[in-house]
Amino acid sequence: MLILQTKNVMRRFGADVLFQNVNIQIDEHARLALVGRNGAGKTTLLKMIAGITEPDEGTISKTKGLSIGYLAQDQGLDSQKTIWAELDTVFAPVHQLEAEMNDAEQEVAAATASNSASVNELLKKYDQLQERYKKAGGFEYQSRMRGILTGFGFTPEMDSLAINSLSGGQKTKLALAKILLRQPQLLILDEPTNHLDMNVLSWLEDYLKSYQGALLIVSHDRYFLDRVVNEVDDLDNGTTRHYRGNYSAYTKQKRQWLMTAMKHYQQQQEKIAKLEDYVNRNLVRASTTKQAQARRKQLAKMDRLEKPTEDTSSIHFHFHADHPSGNEVLDVQDLKIGYNGQVLAGPLSFSERNGQRIGIFGPNGIGKSTLLKTILHQLPPIAGDIKLGASLQIGYYDQEQQRLHPQKTVLNEIWDDHPDVSEADIRSLLGSFLFVGDDVFKPVHTLSGGEKARLELTKLSFEPINFLLLDEPTNHLDIDSREVLESAINEFEGTVLFISHDRYFINQVATDVLDMSADGMTHYEGNYDDFLAQQQQKQPTEALSSTSVSTTNSKKKQAYQQSKQQQREHRKLKRAADQLEQQLTDLEQQQDKVKEQMAQPEVATDIGKLTDLQKQLDRLTSQAADIEEQWTTAALALEEFEEDN
Repeated sequence: MLILQTKNVMRRFGADVLFQNVNIQIDEHARLALVGRNGAGKTTLLKMIAGITEPDEGTISKTKGLSIGYLAQDQGLDSQKTIWAELDTVFAPVHQLEAEMNDAEQEVAAATASNSASVNELLKKYDQLQERYKKAGGFEYQSRMRGILTGFGFTPEMDSLAINSLSGGQKTKLALAKILLRQPQLLILDEPTNHLDMNVLSWLEDYLKSYQGALLIVSHDRYFLDRVVNEVDDLDNGTTRHYRGNYSAYTKQKRQWLMTAMKHYQQQQEKIAKLEDYVNRNLVRASTTKQAQARRKQLAKMDRLEKPTEDTSSIHFHFHADHPSGNEVLDVQDLKIGYNGQVLAGPLSFSERNGQRIGIFGPNGIGKSTLLKTILHQLPPIAGDIKLGASLQIGYYDQEQQRLHPQKTVLNEIWDDHPDVSEADIRSLLGSFLFVGDDVFKPVHTLSGGEKARLELTKLSFEPINFLLLDEPTNHLDIDSREVLESAINEFEGTVLFISHDRYFINQVATDVLDMSADGMTHYEGNYDDFLAQQQQKQPTEALSSTSVSTTNSKKKQAYQQSKQQQREHRKLKRAADQLEQQLTDLEQQQDKVKEQMAQPEVATDIGKLTDLQKQLDRLTSQAADIEEQWTTAALALEEFEEDN
């Protein structure tokens, strides 16, 4: 059942249109993601859907009594209450029923003691209250509170902590916990994965997958979107387009749609060029004037397709080195880290060699950032040894962006470090990070988190680096910028050590991962998915016997049969896609022939013939639309099969 719908929604900022013709439908059990670049208007649109603001044009209709929960970016609880007491306010109606039940119990007891005739009536009232209490979740609300607090990493010992004493990240997690406890029919989440470590992320994904209401989510966490959503609305070029499937499916379908749309656009452009050429050559010739006029009318009536475009305003850069480092880049042995003699984590031991890209992950507060600062000698080690290799050129990305100077302008933040470089070259570099025009004169302290992240990357791209240390580099970056950063790291010939909770990012760039805890560091080869596979893998020891040899042969035979089956499946998918594409081409040629007949002078004046031809054209157009949809599905299935095999 449809619970919310936007129709032709528009938002203006002055004379500029941020987005228009936005049409979104949300069903009662929807799992919908809204994606788009930073600045596309995602948060603005969410606020309209949540009822916080109104659209400049268009309408937003909702089912009567629809309950909506909205979590803004980094929206933390602001309360003087304890953690438990604040979350307990969600169940105020339950507590009201508890009070009524207590009163009813006392009334029953008093009536029983006095042998009053009203006992049965009072017992009936109590039973009704108890049924309402049960339906309101009165018997399990405390276990729900404990479950959600545990999921977000809050222990029972923290129940009595005052919320105003917590960190910003903890306040944000509690704000999300409170909304989840309310269980609104439509849950709107704007970047809910900020401040969450991997264990909490995994718990939240499982919780949301079983959520009874509808979900509308904005997130740059592609791994999270892949696990939670099953449909995507893409806010691109000022409007939205709907796709079925998770984030990965959306990216493939969008590529396919762009290819198909461009093909249709180019075909129409070729047809327009032919018609215009015919008109230009034949309009002034007496023998062909009528035919040329008919083609000119055809051009005038043509519903011209817009050239399909994609917002390509993305950063582009690469890291570079003056010279390679030695093979031994970093050795850490029995290292203990912390502040003022208080150990956060350790002993930690690991090594990194030239060309490796090692990702570090672990719970929040475990000391990952402290580890990088200790390696860089910004903090002293409490115990243990750190050995940095020879010929290192170190670049460091600080997630807290302490390397930036708040009072400087964007231009001077770079230029002051490189005074010998011309202003034109500096501005050209800044332009590649989307700082254009007057943006370069903005003071650093006025920049958004995403702009500061891009400025930090700008500084790094200007420095010669062969050992790159990155602390949560994808925070504040939109998905497209994250993909550019992934490409820059994968093309980098040096060595990378990075901290990240972005599992998709880790999968794209890591050659190894380190799972960090308070007691040590565990090394795994490969990326995050490889880490998960190794965690789940169980390899019991098997004695060499005829049974094991038989099993090996059986597996070989099974693998051969599987390979043959995959080949047959691939041929089947490719044949289906090719046949549909040929059918689509044939139908388009038939459409062109019908249109040419309709443009002939002797037909143009014959209403009967025109009507018959129009019916024929409509039938062909409908068939082509059906075939095109089948072809898109078949082509996507073929692409997915080839990628998976």
